[in-house]
Amino acid sequence: MDDETAPQKGTVTQRAIDRIKAMIGEGRLEPGQRLPTERDLAVQLGISRSSMREAIRALTVLGVLEARHGSGIYVTQLEAGDLLETFGVVADLSRGPQLVELLEIRRILESTATALAAARITADQLAEVEKHLAAMNATDDPEEILAHDLAFHREIAAAAGNETMAAILEGLSSRTFRARVWRGYQEEGAFARTRREHAAIHRALAAHDPEAARAAAAAHVGEVEQWLRAQLGP
Repeated sequence: MDDETAPQKGTVTQRAIDRIKAMIGEGRLEPGQRLPTERDLAVQLGISRSSMREAIRALTVLGVLEARHGSGIYVTQLEAGDLLETFGVVADLSRGPQLVELLEIRRILESTATALAAARITADQLAEVEKHLAAMNATDDPEEILAHDLAFHREIAAAAGNETMAAILEGLSSRTFRARVWRGYQEEGAFARTRREHAAIHRALAAHDPEAARAAAAAHVGEVEQWLRAQLGP
């Protein structure tokens, strides 16, 4: 392959990706539906089989398509969690200023999700949040606190009733970074402060007070953001 053909191939592959996405968006391919064979689809779209193969591979990685052994290629159920799964890689690999930017985004979304949850949370969902809060308060082990912290915020995001927002927040919630935060809090003796922040979020949820919930969540993530900025230094 020479230098001139490689960019063109990429362009053709992108066009194949766009055409398949358009077929799904227009309803010509439905969630759970089997795609035509690679050969037939390439002929139908006027694209080479190699470019079609690359397009299918790329859409499979993105969670849009799935290969079923011995059966063919299918459109997934197109659920937000599957489509945004690769988003979590960004949080896992980000460092320094980029991680601060992700925390700024999380602060905005988490405060919104917590406000929605305050208006919509059920008794059973609130009981789950309380369970993880109690477990966090009952230990000083950072690993145990981390597990319940993740579950605490995951339950709140689910209670907000917006699956796409919950999936984005899940992607922003890097377990590796959170573990670093909790270890840092342990060294600084800051467990008491963050427990108060979680308790404030819970009180707002229990009171079904969206604005108090929004403020408590924003303050909580804001503290993590300030902690990271201090770690990075000037």
